[in-house]
Amino acid sequence: MIEQISKFKDSVWIGLAIGLLVPAILSVIVWYIINHVFYLAKADLLYIGAIAINAYSMQYFFKHYKENIGRGILAATFVCAFIFFYYKVF
Repeated sequence: MIEQISKFKDSVWIGLAIGLLVPAILSVIVWYIINHVFYLAKADLLYIGAIAINAYSMQYFFKHYKENIGRGILAATFVCAFIFFYYKVF
């Protein structure tokens, strides 16, 4: 796994793509769970868990000296947080 990560070019754009793609996939899974499990019908805060995964992945890339990828993931986390805020307010 580390060999595959070391092949990634240290680019903010790659981090932005990772930071937007991973929460998007997890949000689809959360949406499915919310719409199909009766007890979780009003558990919109599960979407925050999908966004919080970015914190772990950002820390992972920083630990492996891919600072620009980590910065891209951080930027994507802010974008996802603003989208969630918009979803909850409007």
